Amino acid sequence: MNPALVVLAAGMGSRYGGIKQIDGIGRHNETLLDYATWDAWKSGYGSVVYIIRKDIESDFRERFFDRIARNFDASYVFQSLDCFLTPAQTAASKTRKKPWGTAHALLCAKNAVHVPFTVINADDYYGRAAFQTMAGYLSQIAYDSQEHAMVGYVLKSTMSASGTVSRGICTVRNGHLISMHEQLKIGYESGRIVSFNEAGPSVMTGDEFVSMNFFGFSPAAFTHFEQFFSEFIEKNAASETAECLLPEGANSIVSSGTGKIVFFSSQEQWFGMTYPEDRALVRTEIARKIESGYYPERLWERD
Repeated sequence: MNPALVVLAAGMGSRYGGIKQIDGIGRHNETLLDYATWDAWKSGYGSVVYIIRKDIESDFRERFFDRIARNFDASYVFQSLDCFLTPAQTAASKTRKKPWGTAHALLCAKNAVHVPFTVINADDYYGRAAFQTMAGYLSQIAYDSQEHAMVGYVLKSTMSASGTVSRGICTVRNGHLISMHEQLKIGYESGRIVSFNEAGPSVMTGDEFVSMNFFGFSPAAFTHFEQFFSEFIEKNAASETAECLLPEGANSIVSSGTGKIVFFSSQEQWFGMTYPEDRALVRTEIARKIESGYYPERLWERD
């Protein structure tokens, strides 16, 4: 059974200042997401589902999706603010502009995914090995398996020189995730990696394993995420900023005893589209990979 790829592509891009999901960075205007989709396709994935906002649909199709759909089994769904909300919760959130977060986005793909699947961000580079590892695992698990998976990265390999990043700090034992706690502002200070949190700054080694939102789930995980989001929205329906985050939902699978998460690690050097300054670096890194033969100069058939 070939797994599916599910891509979180509905973010607002507030720090980047634009629709980074479809910003061209390849030699023929390919997006970073082109390369992730290509890596998944080459690793044995059978389909891809993109989760987007309705307001970017036209640009998304014109600048990205239509060429993917000519080459791969591709579809997309919308993350809307009222999805999975009761009428009362919708009324309470009527002034809300920001999406409800990555765990909510995943739920919006529930009816489009019917096989074990991998979830990724649209604006991060993961490396093909991660897709190969996860495809191998997901192709062997049952539809209702409660043993999910993730690929974690080394913190010092996922830092941005342009500003702070959010990372889920992982505790791992015997090849399984034990806990994962989201740190929303990790950056450099005086040459050190520091987490800036409410309790005050804390220095990190840089060798910690972190989540980059590269998860593998059976479809059974949707039941857990529905409950997780239900509990979140009961408390936060009137909030303008609260987000229901995928790493926190995945952590709750483990902490609640609902299931387990097998932990795979990657030594890949991350790069991504978080800040405007990142675009030049991403273009350079992709160009290097093309020159080395890791990617062809032109990924997809265009006609």
